[in-house]
Amino acid sequence: MELPRDPYGDLVRSGPGAAAARRLGLPVPARLRRYAPGQELLTGPALVLRVGAAPLAADVAAWLAAAGARVLDDLDAAGGERLGAVVVDASAARRVPDLARLRELLAPAFRCTAHGGRVLVLGAVPAEAGVPGAGPDGEPGEGFGEGFGDVEGRSVQQALDGLVRTLGKEARGGTTVNLLRVAAGAGAALRSPLEFLLSARAAFVSGQPLLVGPAPAPPPARGRRVVVVTGAARGIGAAIAEVAARDGAHVVCADVAAAGEQLARVANRVRGSALPLDVTAEGAPRALAEHLRRRFGGADAVVHNAGVTRDRSFVNLDESAWDTVLGVNLAAPLRLTAELLRTDGALAPGARFVCLSSINGLAGAKGQANYAASKAGLVGLVQALAEPLARRGMAANAVAPGFIETPMTAAMPPLPREVGRRASSLQQGGLPVDVAEVVAWLASPGAAGVDGQVLRVDGQHLTGA
Repeated sequence: MELPRDPYGDLVRSGPGAAAARRLGLPVPARLRRYAPGQELLTGPALVLRVGAAPLAADVAAWLAAAGARVLDDLDAAGGERLGAVVVDASAARRVPDLARLRELLAPAFRCTAHGGRVLVLGAVPAEAGVPGAGPDGEPGEGFGEGFGDVEGRSVQQALDGLVRTLGKEARGGTTVNLLRVAAGAGAALRSPLEFLLSARAAFVSGQPLLVGPAPAPPPARGRRVVVVTGAARGIGAAIAEVAARDGAHVVCADVAAAGEQLARVANRVRGSALPLDVTAEGAPRALAEHLRRRFGGADAVVHNAGVTRDRSFVNLDESAWDTVLGVNLAAPLRLTAELLRTDGALAPGARFVCLSSINGLAGAKGQANYAASKAGLVGLVQALAEPLARRGMAANAVAPGFIETPMTAAMPPLPREVGRRASSLQQGGLPVDVAEVVAWLASPGAAGVDGQVLRVDGQHLTGA
């Protein structure tokens, strides 16, 4: 897929253009480090910092060392070398002075991150931090007394959210900053999210919180994983199919019959299988469920990616534009998911759902009332599914892309396209592969402790969190 060029970005990254940009104070988007098979996890050593008791730090250091990183516990040990990652275990922070300690440790390390570096703060779930006795000193905090719980502990943990979002906006050189909230009992389920957010696979994820809880018991091992991707013939759907296949899955590439030639090309390229399917058709849910049951013995992951737009101001939206967008983007995933869950054998044990939402579904967008409603509805879908699916050892999550360089954004007028590109902390549009990496990871067994979450892939959009 040929993607739009970014002439401004090319101009200001080198030569006279770079000098002019520095002189005029213009944004200079960094070249992002993206994943290639066989590359090292980090570009430099990993510094693991501890605030208070820091119960996660030892495991984090061991996991990073096992992944090939050189792990440091003191900035001086870097000897002036730029840091590939800084991980701060602030999960035991419960008092305001703990935040001062975090600043004291993190500020000098933040200055020393390498190009494309990673900063990751580990925190507790605020509601759990507010339970009396949850902190290391067992006391409820300042001035509230019996019946209130640990108000200060909960407040301090929530403060990490604002800190991380701000650091994401201050980071430079393609460095990303994220927050992992670690629920009680998460244990080894933390390892995969930690390594994912530190890797080049998360190049366009910054300023985001992600909650990790205990993972269900792993399902019995079976053969090659089967991943279904709707809307797979082009764009982000095709990129998802490619990354899932690269990671070892057999991909069932589904799209409308009219896209048959493109669909066949994608399926052949990823050595998967093509399934002509109009997700809005009355018989589509049953056809998909039966296909997965008979041909594969069930799908390990289902990615609801198919989507359309019909942009107009709300008062000018006619019934057709409204119904088309809501039908494809929301009603179809609801109907397909319900049938897959009803049909014995359509889903493998431990199956995972991933829905493609959008930052416009979270923040709204002028001229996209239908689209924003449908994408917000998908967030409701994964949140509603999380608890009942967890009881079955399954999970559902959503990904919310921001401005992504696709043929659709290439068709935008030049000025809005440039605004979209620069309106993120990373000062550029993302690529379809950036979304695909996140989707493929959420669809994998490594994300077993992540359920009911919405992860933005937007370079930390400046007009929203």
